[in-house]
Amino acid sequence: MLSKANGIQLLDSPENKKYPMPLLSENNQITFVGRIRSDISTKNNALTFWIVSDNLLKGAALNAVQIAETLVKNDIV
Repeated sequence: MLSKANGIQLLDSPENKKYPMPLLSENNQITFVGRIRSDISTKNNALTFWIVSDNLLKGAALNAVQIAETLVKNDIV
């Protein structure tokens, strides 16, 4: 789902040293997502993941709203 979302680039290949790094996001409006793992702190279906973006171009609040909208649109929550 994340790899098909607008404005998001999925980078989750640690064996190839491809994962979100802050330097990638500088002056870039794309949000990078990676290090996706099952959340072992709960028995519910949950994930943890790393998100990197240039917060001067794309504020953290806007990013969170866009992620939530995508999850709702795709009946994830």
